[in-house]
Amino acid sequence: MNTLNGVKTLNSVSPVKPAQPPEDVSATAHSPAPGTKDFASRSVPRHLARGALGFGLIIGSVALVPVAGPATLLAAPLALIAFRGCPTCWMVGLAQTISRGRLERRCADGVCTLSTARGAP
Repeated sequence: MNTLNGVKTLNSVSPVKPAQPPEDVSATAHSPAPGTKDFASRSVPRHLARGALGFGLIIGSVALVPVAGPATLLAAPLALIAFRGCPTCWMVGLAQTISRGRLERRCADGVCTLSTARGAP
């Protein structure tokens, strides 16, 4: 307790100034927005290889059921690892991988826009 003009007061805390957004948003233009998932790969060929592996596992596990029995269905969940989720997640990742470096998200005054990145073809 502090004494101010003969009156006992509790320690007070001044409000903290809210964090300001960074001035240069171009440094974070290629990273995903907070709260969004990034399903992109490092390159399109790598992403297509992941898709071929995932779809191959699903198709192969179902097609081999008459030959090897239902145990082949155990290979299907491995496709989820290749897809990083589901086939839809893989498709979203393909779009992200293709657009990476070509599109840029810019936010100013609470309004975000999507535009062509500087130097992109």
